[in-house]
Amino acid sequence: MSIKSSDEFEKLKIIGKIVRKTLDRMTLEVRAGITTAELDQIGLSVLTKHGAEPAPSKVYGFPGSVCISVNDEAVHGVPGSRRLRDGDLVKLDLVAVKDGFFADAAVTVRVGNVSNTADALVRCAEAAFWKAMQVARVGFRTCHLGREIEGEVRRSGFSVMPDLGGHGVGRTIHEEPSVPNFCDRTCRTKLFEGLVIAVEPIVAAGAGDCVLSNDRWTVRTADRSLSAHYEHTIVITRGAPLLLTA
Repeated sequence: MSIKSSDEFEKLKIIGKIVRKTLDRMTLEVRAGITTAELDQIGLSVLTKHGAEPAPSKVYGFPGSVCISVNDEAVHGVPGSRRLRDGDLVKLDLVAVKDGFFADAAVTVRVGNVSNTADALVRCAEAAFWKAMQVARVGFRTCHLGREIEGEVRRSGFSVMPDLGGHGVGRTIHEEPSVPNFCDRTCRTKLFEGLVIAVEPIVAAGAGDCVLSNDRWTVRTADRSLSAHYEHTIVITRGAPLLLTA
């Protein structure tokens, strides 16, 4: 969506703050022994307390409130009985809605002591996001965001997952334009003032190919390598972008 009024902007800021509070609380609760279902319930309780709803279940019928993906699971992991273990990488990906406005963000959380590769992968996803922010402003194109993400990931020795990327957001979960994580020259949409998008580097320690699991939701790395995910909902301006979920 593109912001047309101060009222829309205020409502987007509200849901952005709620998403941030929810992810922060869930992050604090990540530890060895907790199940992904328990984490999901913690997220739902924070959303409910602030008058928001989880969006994936509302829009797509997702069987949970928060997408929780572990290790080789890249995105859309279904919460369940799996218990986290020391060394795991846990991706918490939350889209929530309040008063008809949506915000989307994700973090990758280290469980206890992780490997050097896992730690570097998490830092790579975050660094790639901030690299993209240098061109997330009026006049650039969505392919430029992907170019910056891909360049940073390659410099770190990892791979983007080209089948997964960002998107417009605001009035529902997935809107135009597509925001690639590589230099996809077919993605030529010019960024304009007020445009609301989710930028989300999703990176792999291996080749970057993905497969859909038997649950028909969870997307994994095809070679079972570790993955990491970092995301914010942002508003494009003529200067630095505004991060609604920071």
